Amino acid sequence: MAEKTETQKMGPLKRYHINLIGRIKENKGVFIVYTILRILIVVAMVRSIMIGNYEGTATCILSLLLLLLPSFLEGAMRISISPLFEAIIYCFIFAANILGELAHFYAHIPIWDTMLHTLNGFLFAAVGFSTVDLLNRSSKNVKLSALYLTLVAFCVSMTVGVMWEFFECGMDLFFGKDMQKDFIVTSFQSTKLDPANSQFAVPVKDIISTVINTSSGETYNIDGGYLDIGILDTMKDLFVNFIGAVVFCIFGFIYEKVGEKSKVASTIVKGMKVQPVSEMKDYSEDVQKAVQEKKAERAEKKAAKKEQKSSK
Repeated sequence: MAEKTETQKMGPLKRYHINLIGRIKENKGVFIVYTILRILIVVAMVRSIMIGNYEGTATCILSLLLLLLPSFLEGAMRISISPLFEAIIYCFIFAANILGELAHFYAHIPIWDTMLHTLNGFLFAAVGFSTVDLLNRSSKNVKLSALYLTLVAFCVSMTVGVMWEFFECGMDLFFGKDMQKDFIVTSFQSTKLDPANSQFAVPVKDIISTVINTSSGETYNIDGGYLDIGILDTMKDLFVNFIGAVVFCIFGFIYEKVGEKSKVASTIVKGMKVQPVSEMKDYSEDVQKAVQEKKAERAEKKAAKKEQKSSK
């Protein structure tokens, strides 16, 4: 049996750390983004602990773990995420968890949630497109059309969007959250108001206020209309997810049809690629060699200093 190399003897965490050092050297821009966001999250976590916001602290810890996800996925699934896509994922996590939840951007900036859902549709369309495109290119017997590729990418994106809305609804129903934000509406129609119970939708228009009375005696006054419980928010989120997916699918379709002739489509699709790597680059040997060289250099400097002192 062949003796294991130093690289093979390493534990998974040490090997991950060494490979991360190698990847940093190749993609310094992504590493800078990653480092800045981690520092900001740690600062936010310290502040949350100091003011006793333990839910915010948990959000920061979750965000730090999510920032590690792309690197672990690359190693575990033997895939390569493009630097641009990786940087966007990091920024998306920070924008959703830290800015959205801790800094209350969802409340202070009404379009913040809409922007993130649009970007979500765009990103997952890219994931779906890349996955099917790789299967298409590696198959010798099947050649999928550009329309089919983009249709699958669109379906992947919309499925993820729907699953996220299921998650939001579950959090609201079972954990007392309000992830499906409410809207004030001034009109609606409902068959529940039909006294004959004949499925006739009775219209209610020009609502100026509503009053909610609870069994405990509490009263809530809603000025300006009727409180819609999350339905319009869900539809809005799915619609903007749809827009994001369609935008990427248009670029994906153009790229499949004309390739490099369309510089815009080519840049976008290639920048958002997720590719399998048959043989993941192992930086361990290179890093180990660099470490040994650094140690030898330090030893030489120490020896030189001792020699200078002895000569004096």
